Amino acid sequence: MTAPTSDIILQRMMALHPKIIDLTLDRVWRLLAALGNPQQILPPVIHIAGTNGKGSTQAMIRAGLEAGGKRVHAYTSPHLVKFHERIRLAGELISEPALTAFLDECYAANGGGSITYFEITTCAALLAFARTPADYTLLEVGLGGRLDATNVVDTPALTIITPVSIDHQQYLGETLAEIAGEKAGIVKRGVPCVVGPQQDEALEVIEAQAARLGAPLIVHGQHWHVWEERGRMVYQDETGLLDLPLPNLPGAHQVQNAGAALAALRHIGVDAEACEAAVTNAYWPARMQRLRHGPLVDAAPKAEMWLDGGHNPHAGQAIAAYLARQPERPTHLICGMLNTKDVGGYLVHLADVVDSLTAVDIAGEINTLPAAETAAAARRVGISAETAPSLDKAVAGIVARSPAARILICGSLYLAGQVLRENG
Repeated sequence: MTAPTSDIILQRMMALHPKIIDLTLDRVWRLLAALGNPQQILPPVIHIAGTNGKGSTQAMIRAGLEAGGKRVHAYTSPHLVKFHERIRLAGELISEPALTAFLDECYAANGGGSITYFEITTCAALLAFARTPADYTLLEVGLGGRLDATNVVDTPALTIITPVSIDHQQYLGETLAEIAGEKAGIVKRGVPCVVGPQQDEALEVIEAQAARLGAPLIVHGQHWHVWEERGRMVYQDETGLLDLPLPNLPGAHQVQNAGAALAALRHIGVDAEACEAAVTNAYWPARMQRLRHGPLVDAAPKAEMWLDGGHNPHAGQAIAAYLARQPERPTHLICGMLNTKDVGGYLVHLADVVDSLTAVDIAGEINTLPAAETAAAARRVGISAETAPSLDKAVAGIVARSPAARILICGSLYLAGQVLRENG
């Protein structure tokens, strides 16, 4: 089977810069200028940064806007199964012909210059957005914010900073304040910024940056509040109260993400019906996603199988809180992580809510943490652990011991992508 043309171009783009991540905007500005500065003619932009919840918050905003009849561009990363997931044009995933054309144009305009894969593909997304009519553009930051390739829009309609926590220290800084400073780099002069729940240290940095730029803040706990009550979600801000169903994306943390999405939508001026659609219609794969069909599910017919791509301590805490609220059932993890992540910090939160962990390598991923090291980290925090040579062997081992188990495949979006590809 011949590879799609876009795959061939994307592979060629990988060779344009020796580093996968090299945070600077110089190369992006150069290419955007060669393309005619498409970032200056985008439909109104909502720019989203943060450590956790960016994708879910974006998905809810998109669901709300589309329910109100708006056409919405959306950019996100990484993809799970195919690159096209990153670029949604006016509500639809970009087509193969369109993707190929925009990638080709960017590759030619770059003229062989040094540029990272993420930078040049972000430019391709911005070019596609500029040339396709829509009402809004949702841009999710790839890494950090200040020097991220998406941070090229001078005057977005709105910015959002979801919860900030420790992650990607090698690029963003060792302290929460340093990391928050990078995230707050998306704040623009005079542009309102919705701020999700934050630790005090992070909030102080965000508030200081907003004060310097005269950017009005819409802050969780000050200007908007959200909570769960009697199986419903209640949202309140200065314009009134909304009594809504719980988000269809599972987990208590999604109530907080929904709050940020609603704060953004209310600022834009959408109606209550669209706000309800934001929390009930959003779809975001690999975030506590229940798997219901495919070879892995067929191999465990009595089991309950879940998939989650969270990979830092904050995500581990959110997953543990969700599992703790589920009906009692033997719960076993299949975990694969990257060697750049805090595996112990992630797993320590799960020790009290799972019965075992089976560690796997992430197939085809050069930065996979060896399964033996993941298993050793699990044992250090008190989780009974073993290794398996593959996902299907891991599932088979758990099913042999506990046929009706709850199985959660977790630890990395790259592992989640592998699951979705292999499981159809």
